Amino acid sequence: MEKLRFRLADPAEYPALRNLILESFAPITWFRQLDEQFGPLNGLDWRARWQRRLDDVFRTQIILVGESGGVILAAATGTADVASSLGFIDLLAVDIRHQGGGIGRQMLEGMLAHFRSLGMEHANLECLSGNERANRLYLSAGWTLVTSSHKWFIRL
Repeated sequence: MEKLRFRLADPAEYPALRNLILESFAPITWFRQLDEQFGPLNGLDWRARWQRRLDDVFRTQIILVGESGGVILAAATGTADVASSLGFIDLLAVDIRHQGGGIGRQMLEGMLAHFRSLGMEHANLECLSGNERANRLYLSAGWTLVTSSHKWFIRL
């Protein structure tokens, strides 16, 4: 298994990170499931909506990358609530060519270490119930399932 080195992303890397995140989430995103049931929203397909979401993520969140040999293999994004000492992991993405080999676990640990360096004492994340691989990772890494939720949608 490749050992990752972690660092904050450089804004010049955002286009490459955008592609890594989009490809990583393509098989599992509920945005895509929405398109399959309802079609694009106002002419924007799931990929365009994700790109708009990523614009906000890159503007407002911590972006941590995991690299090996100078190549970015994974990324995690999130925010830190200093008042509650709670870190929120929003996205955890692994290059699709490197999934299933422990890179996601390393990236998760890297983000938690970064949160600890910011004084966080707790962390939170959300994961779709159908994302079995990720849910197995979180369970095996000691996370506690607090609750689950449903995504509901209606055309107005």
